Amino acid sequence: MSWIKPISLVALLAVPAAFAGYAQQTGTFTTASETQTALDRALAEAAAAETRGKKLEAEARAATEEAEKTAREAAALAARIQQAEAGIAAADAQISLIDGQRTKLGQRLAERREPLVRLTAALQKLARRPLVLSALRPGSLRETVYLRAVLEATIPQVQSRTASLRAEIDRGLQLEQEARQALDGLRGSERELDQRRTNLAALETRQRLASRSASGTANREIERALALAEEARDLDSLVDQLDAAGALRQELAGLPGPVMRPGNPETAQVIIAANTPGPVSATTAPRQFQLPVDGRTIAGFGAPGEGGVAGNGISLSPRPGAQVVAPAAGRVVFAGRYRGYGRIVIIEHARGWTSLVTGLARTDVQVGDDLVGGGPLGVAGGDRPVVSLELRRDGTPVNPAEYLR
Repeated sequence: MSWIKPISLVALLAVPAAFAGYAQQTGTFTTASETQTALDRALAEAAAAETRGKKLEAEARAATEEAEKTAREAAALAARIQQAEAGIAAADAQISLIDGQRTKLGQRLAERREPLVRLTAALQKLARRPLVLSALRPGSLRETVYLRAVLEATIPQVQSRTASLRAEIDRGLQLEQEARQALDGLRGSERELDQRRTNLAALETRQRLASRSASGTANREIERALALAEEARDLDSLVDQLDAAGALRQELAGLPGPVMRPGNPETAQVIIAANTPGPVSATTAPRQFQLPVDGRTIAGFGAPGEGGVAGNGISLSPRPGAQVVAPAAGRVVFAGRYRGYGRIVIIEHARGWTSLVTGLARTDVQVGDDLVGGGPLGVAGGDRPVVSLELRRDGTPVNPAEYLR
């Protein structure tokens, strides 16, 4: 009975479910608009991290000094880690969007399920009924002919009205394909992330081994920083004391060294340097200033914090365990735990600028380390982490967003 085309209920109710279990494990989003915004942000972050990584890799290849080469290689790896993290975030958001569409599709199909079940059963029953059985029953042949005449007129209407459902079935198959591609991209990003973290850990180990020769001086500076942390009343006081220590260190470094006795004193001449440069203005922000971590901004500069006090920086909500990097080149003057802020890192930049990063679960730097912009600082926490960034100019907090590249 080829003229009757039964509707397949199994195909009609089929929805992409290969990723449903995973979709429930990803970050929760309130609305589809919020999810789309997260997807767009993650894609932009991935592109920016890729650009930083390529630039740092080129600088590492061009570096002639081993220390600078290693530092830029570490920064490049950190950028690539952030690229992989952003790729994972994008896949999460994409899967969440697809899962929302799949749920709505399932709801629409479920609303039409009962009438379609009855209609399909009736059509299939009539299609399978042999003509010879109808001839053995009085009047049944006439009824069969009548019913088939009715069906001849009804089937086109049924096919027309179910065309939209067939389109939704096709959409369901398309969603399933998109979900599989998103999952493939997610797994690829996760493999890249694991490999890059392994490479960075190995590189940092080599850096620590290479710097052991200066461990005596470094240990004394670390002890001094920890002592200042114990003495400081609050975080502002700690930053002020470290700023003062940094200013003194720079002043001492700028003093002239000992003058060697000339071989022939009678022929020596005194040369007076002209146009000696004065102090550099502190209005120029650190070059290539960037956020220390990729994530959603949850508090801006000046937003009320605990007790209604305006915040001195901006707070970001990254993925658990996200890579945290130096916002600009500089020298680490504090790295460790501090009073309710988790692990923090304070970086001294040129021209009187200081940046402060809080909320780290692990720090991979120590006091005295010289960092390039984007160099790895550590990682964020594992349970709803919040990483904050403060930027100060001569001790005065300023809005970091105004200086981002």
